[in-house]
Amino acid sequence: QVQLVESGGGLVQAGGSLRLSCAASGNIFSINSMGWYRQAPGKQRELVASMPTGGSPTYADSVKGRFTISRDNAKNTVYLQMNSLKPEDTDVYYCYAAVVPVTKTGVYGYWGQGTQVTVSS
Repeated sequence: QVQLVESGGGLVQAGGSLRLSCAASGNIFSINSMGWYRQAPGKQRELVASMPTGGSPTYADSVKGRFTISRDNAKNTVYLQMNSLKPEDTDVYYCYAAVVPVTKTGVYGYWGQGTQVTVSS
């Protein structure tokens, strides 16, 4: 099994910043990609940013220029630096990892437990 542990959510005023972290551990041979999604109540989970190993990041249009995704491959960790936050960024943010297990039997997707980000106006 693989565990994704997130941290860094919270309450911030509009215009402020937060940094999310997500560390993967467990049955990991390699990680193909890590990223962040968000979901509001009653809505579908949507991509915020993703970053393949050795590749370029992808961002949702709504966060381009404000959010930055980065990874520490040695620590199996992904970060999301969120600047110039807006009330519409309020959501539960989920970490995602596409993992190749030690047995190398395929690629499997795993989700973190979610962390609440609330931006007040």
